Amino acid sequence: MVCKKILLPVLVGSAFFFGACGDDAAPSAPNNPTPSSAVIFPTLSSSSVYTPLPTSSTPAPTSSAPAPASSATPTPTPTGTYAPLATTANPAYAVNHYALWKSFHFTTEEQEMITYPTLATEFNVVFPAVYMPAGRVVWSSQTGYYKSYCSDNTTTVPNMKTRACTVSEGIGYGMLLAYFNGDDDTFLRLWNYSRAFREYSNRKLMPWITQSFHWTEVDNSSATDADEDIATALILMYFKSGNALYLQDAMSLINAIWDAEVNPTNLLIYSGDEDMWKGANPVYNLSYFSPVALRLFAIVDVAHNWTGVLNAMYAYMQQVQNAGTGVFPDWSDGAGNAIKPANGSANTTYWQFNKESVRIPWRIAWDYYWYQDARALAVLSTLNSFISKKASGDPNNMALAVNYSWNLAVGADYTSNTVVPSQWYGAWCATGIAGNATWLSTCTTGLNAKVPSLTTQSYFSDILLTMYSALLNGLFVRPAGV
Repeated sequence: MVCKKILLPVLVGSAFFFGACGDDAAPSAPNNPTPSSAVIFPTLSSSSVYTPLPTSSTPAPTSSAPAPASSATPTPTPTGTYAPLATTANPAYAVNHYALWKSFHFTTEEQEMITYPTLATEFNVVFPAVYMPAGRVVWSSQTGYYKSYCSDNTTTVPNMKTRACTVSEGIGYGMLLAYFNGDDDTFLRLWNYSRAFREYSNRKLMPWITQSFHWTEVDNSSATDADEDIATALILMYFKSGNALYLQDAMSLINAIWDAEVNPTNLLIYSGDEDMWKGANPVYNLSYFSPVALRLFAIVDVAHNWTGVLNAMYAYMQQVQNAGTGVFPDWSDGAGNAIKPANGSANTTYWQFNKESVRIPWRIAWDYYWYQDARALAVLSTLNSFISKKASGDPNNMALAVNYSWNLAVGADYTSNTVVPSQWYGAWCATGIAGNATWLSTCTTGLNAKVPSLTTQSYFSDILLTMYSALLNGLFVRPAGV
């Protein structure tokens, strides 16, 4: 799992550290506020958002739909076509990956009433009836700093003792997977999970770490990628269903993302809402750049220059890629150089195409699949040329197991992996969508032979395998209007 906030090396002894991350003292008794939303689907009360579409199974935008904000390089108009996938693509594999993933990594509030009976006596504090039904994506078993928050010694359910936490990233991924798999019940449950914790914590953005369905506050800082993904899933569901309530909540998130997670000076995306990600020399994470999210934001929110953010991020991404070996560092500064993040999570890996950057091919391939943007093509082509050369054209070569350096003068490749992790196999597969049909076909066959590991430590690898499978096997169907 990618650690958004490891502050031990930096903030031990500070008031901020204990306020943000907590200590081992017993938390104080919670407040039990009345939710501001009276029902699951309240009446849309604001007219300041994108004109609601009529309820329809296949809604289409009206002729008066607003155009994206102006920019020197406007967002390409959707053509209604898709970039070609592999001839070996088969949606049945992706559906099976989703079913397996969900069976182990998703749980409901009703199930957790049994799993964590002690915590469950207070589930109603965050989850009154208006936020039911609810469900969550289960984080990996914790052994380090967050173990005390993510453990419940009262449980007798196998594999769940130290898996009581959820990260906001998982909610965003889970909502997207549920949407693309047509799983409306899971989508609603995850949406309610996000809404309930945002309401209880009095936040517009999703808290990064939460404990089961309980009121204990673990880490309320935001992670920008999660906020983008949750908002994206809501916009997609709005265009699919025509229900304006999805759009209403998406707009709340979008406005908060603009206010707290976009650098107003250069329009680059901050990594979160805390000051540690901002300041005079911010550290950026290119795996948080979701071009599709920004395109959707530009459609529904004409008050902010989302197309400008899209263009700034693509320019920055190409700057970073062109300055190095062809891969990306996990973290980089405004000048495009690899740099340690302020949270201390990657002091020995920040220059590598590693645990953060593994998501870049998914996000850029998604954009190319739907919109055929020339910038996405260039980024993916460079990545595919790099790995094809390393692997002698064979996607089943162990070269795919290496975490490559962005600049060997900064740091070495990491070559100690003995297998190709499934999320990396999917990532390198996705680079083939940029025109390497042979690579893409062979690699998609290999991807479809893989299955989620379904262990207490495989949260990240399993959810990314499932996401790459959904994209490369054709489940990423674009609703009309986007």
